[in-house]
Amino acid sequence: MAFVVLFGLLPGINKVAAQSPPQQQRPSLPPIPIKGDTTHTLAKHFVPASGARKSPNEKGFIQRWLVLEPVRKNIARNNIFTDNYLRTTFSTDNFSNDYTTVPKNGETVKVGSEELKWYALDSKAFNFNLYHFTYALNKPPYGILVWLVTVIDCPQEMKDVRMSAGCNSGSMWWLNGQEVLMLSGDRDMIVDNGTSSRLTLKKGKNIIRGAVINGPGMANFCVRFLDEKGSPVKNFNISYQ
Repeated sequence: MAFVVLFGLLPGINKVAAQSPPQQQRPSLPPIPIKGDTTHTLAKHFVPASGARKSPNEKGFIQRWLVLEPVRKNIARNNIFTDNYLRTTFSTDNFSNDYTTVPKNGETVKVGSEELKWYALDSKAFNFNLYHFTYALNKPPYGILVWLVTVIDCPQEMKDVRMSAGCNSGSMWWLNGQEVLMLSGDRDMIVDNGTSSRLTLKKGKNIIRGAVINGPGMANFCVRFLDEKGSPVKNFNISYQ
């Protein structure tokens, strides 16, 4: 009896099986490269800054910076970056106590026992990736402190603007010699992660100095200015001198 019932169901089972879609073949994965990037070249992510003035990008980010080779720091974890730690460290491992000084491209300075060189570079991205910078120079990518300087030239005075920055992991920023922003703690690089109080950009040259410190993990930053409505300020030129 059971055999008869099963035999009667077979045509229906076969029909369902025939209507089932064929099994999809897994797409081929791209080949795994044999070797990673071993070029150690700045040209992949940066362009040497020229003498011509540069504007911020369409969202107001400053892409041209004088960047000092990294100061080596023995940092096991990033949660040590308190306000006090940052102020003490940046004061100690400083290339100059004059926060309005603008170094020259290719110039070397001494920080502690290290002789370090300045590079004037335009980032190809809106942010400046210090991991890519240190890799290109074959320098340690972790446990670093990096000094930064840029000059912006405003056609007129701009009041009530705010400096806005993001970074991995801790940083401080100065405008025309005055501290205006600190990003302490273990942070990810998020756009507009910290903003200053209201500032005035004077007519003519304004000097921005920054210091970014990082232990393990990625290191990069982004900086722009925002107006009273939170819109990017783009009406200025950027140079490195």
